[in-house]
Amino acid sequence: MAELDAAEPRDADAAAAKPDDAAAAEPDDADAAEPAAGVRLQRVLAQAGYGSRRACEEIIAAGRVTVDGRRITAQGVRVDPARAAVSVDGLRVATAPGAVHLALNKPRGVLSAMSDDRGRRTVGDLVGDRAERLFHVGRLDADSEGLLLLTNDGELAHRLMHPSYAVAKTYLVEVYGPVARDVGRRLRAGVELDDGVVAVDAFRLVGSAANRVHIELVLHEGRKHVVRRLLAEVGHPVQRLVRTAVGPVVLGSLKNGRSRHLTRHEVGALYQAVGL
Repeated sequence: MAELDAAEPRDADAAAAKPDDAAAAEPDDADAAEPAAGVRLQRVLAQAGYGSRRACEEIIAAGRVTVDGRRITAQGVRVDPARAAVSVDGLRVATAPGAVHLALNKPRGVLSAMSDDRGRRTVGDLVGDRAERLFHVGRLDADSEGLLLLTNDGELAHRLMHPSYAVAKTYLVEVYGPVARDVGRRLRAGVELDDGVVAVDAFRLVGSAANRVHIELVLHEGRKHVVRRLLAEVGHPVQRLVRTAVGPVVLGSLKNGRSRHLTRHEVGALYQAVGL
């Protein structure tokens, strides 16, 4: 059970910004109160965790930053952090004020809901000390464990849950063995369920202990109870199920019932995965 228990980085343009840039550069003492025209780009990057404003100025000068698809090298450009698509090294930056992106290790027996009128324990109870209004991205059934993303970033959440973006999810599953050699082939080829054929993207035998076998499955389907239904259909009902990854975000060593902030690289990779 060790595997299941663990399923827990050119010079600046000489010319001033052009009139059709986000805005012209302004003197440093204009920084105290940002006008309606926007917030200085170096300040936006600093608030997003890219270092001091001086360090962010160097990132801009190096040509590593784009705003709405346009490369910016001039200093003092202003943007609307709630609307602009700012990227560094090709990865989108979460710039909206107050944006929160969390990874939670959901315990077994906890509902994928922010509240429950019957008093049952929910993921909302696990993050109830947070002031932001968060919602879960997708769900895990009560008997399943592992990675669940929580956010107030509506567009990202919508795309992550939409089947057209086909974001892969990885599961570590425990079943009774032995597992026949053709099970992986059958699952990759596609299994007929009540609501249509479902095929896994990857299948791997991880290990075994006594009469239990641990299987890793990767699939982008989001149908209800799809992993449990798939394995039951091939003769191996699930005994334990842990989601270990959602796209580029992995559960890693995150303890059961605990949450953490996604890194800026993880958030950028999620944006990239859904075309934002």
